[in-house]
Formats: sequence, structure tokens, C-alpha cells
Amino acid sequence: MVVSKTDLFDEVLQDRANLFKALAHPARLQILQFLAETKTCISGDISEELPLSRSTVNQHLNELKEAGLIQGHVSGAKMNYCLDYRKVEEMKKILLDFLNEIQLPENYSCVS
Repeated sequence: MVVSKTDLFDEVLQDRANLFKALAHPARLQILQFLAETKTCISGDISEELPLSRSTVNQHLNELKEAGLIQGHVSGAKMNYCLDYRKVEEMKKILLDFLNEIQLPENYSCVS
């Protein structure tokens, strides 16, 4: 049986990696920023806000939906996209906790 290399790591690290992966592209970050700035659900074509094709934007929207950071709801012939503020707050906590775990000592220097 073939085991994915990610399965060799504990579940917490796998969950963090999946969430951080959703943030690992500037288009996805811009989508999150755009939805946060509008403070409402967006009906229509978010690709007009990005320098990418509609199909590429849809792939990024799917990544964000899979991570739970946004929600997409069908409204007639259009999709409404909204931030999932609960999940965004959870992501903030996860990211801050992770960064606190790897906090460097005050006198740390990489120069040898």
C-alpha cells in the first residue's frame, strides 16, 4: 500500500499545511483581501478584479472554498462569494500559534 509522505506527519501539522497552502498564492490572497474590503457577499465575476482568466480565478476560489475560508452560494445563475469570518479568525489563531511555537530567541543571529 502506498502512503502519502504527508501522512507521515501528525494531523495538526497536516491541517496547518493544508490551510497555509490556501494562502500560498497571490491571487488567493487578493481574493481574500477583496472580499474583506467589500464587507459583503459578491455576486458575479470576481475575475474582473484579478489579472487572470475566469477559469484560473475559479480554480483559486475552489482552493479557498476547500480550505473553508470562503463560501460560495448559488443565486440564480450567479455565485455569491463570502468570507467565512469564523474560519478566518480560526486561521489567524492557528497562524499566530504556529509562529509563537517557532519564535526565535532575542539574540538569535544566522551569521556565523
